[in-house]
This record gives sequence, C-alpha cells and structure tokens, in this order.
Amino acid sequence: MVTFLSLLLTITSILMIVLVLLHKGKGGGLSTMFGGGVSSSLGGSAVVEKNLDRLTIVCGLVWITSIIALGLLLKETAPAV
Repeated sequence: MVTFLSLLLTITSILMIVLVLLHKGKGGGLSTMFGGGVSSSLGGSAVVEKNLDRLTIVCGLVWITSIIALGLLLKETAPAV
C-alpha cells in the first residue's frame, strides 16, 4: 500500500506541475516576469480554461489525499522510539 501511495503521489505531483504551468497568466506578478504578459491568440477558449481548472482541482484533491493517507500509514507502521 505504501508503494502504491508513493507512486500515486509522484504521478500527481508531476501532473500538478504540468497543469499549473498550462494555466494562462491572469495578470501581473511572476507570470509577466517570464513573458506571460504578452497577449496572444494562441490561448484557449473559456471552456478549455474551465476544464483545466476542474482537472487541476481534482488532481490537487487526489494529491492532498495521497499525502495524508501516506502520512497516516507511515505513522502507523513506524517503530516506536
């Protein structure tokens, strides 16, 4: 079970990084520092952005759940000091 949760955590961590980087910059800040302030017509539609938001939220929930489950499982199996 620990191996499965570790693998799930690794996959969702990489997926979270990719999903967050796919989001369109919403304004000033770090996104404009790296060229995100340039407006382009290559951005997706509002439907695509909404679906990307939903996918990011679901992936984040799976990520947080796997962290908590792995922590609880490792706490139970750790030897007492």
